[in-house]
Amino acid sequence: MEIIWTPLAVDRVTAISQYISKDNPTAAMDWIDSVFSRVEQLKSFPESGSLVPEINRVDVRLLVLGNYRIIYRIGTDQISVLTVRHNRQILSDQELG
Repeated sequence: MEIIWTPLAVDRVTAISQYISKDNPTAAMDWIDSVFSRVEQLKSFPESGSLVPEINRVDVRLLVLGNYRIIYRIGTDQISVLTVRHNRQILSDQELG
């Protein structure tokens, strides 16, 4: 399975890591590594994430990483990482693509 990152997901990871790096640049780099490692696991286990509570779709799932949710969609041949959001933020329809 191929993993595709949407521009929004890349922007969100960049913004979050920049925010973290203001206090701790090393922690920001570690967080980025954790995000990419967690997403890579989806190649073998695409349905390992939970359903997104505010979305009633079985193809849209989430992985939890600390205080963040990695939202992704499972396709036939690919997984699309849609966005990365803080746990307290509700997912919007725009982020589903």
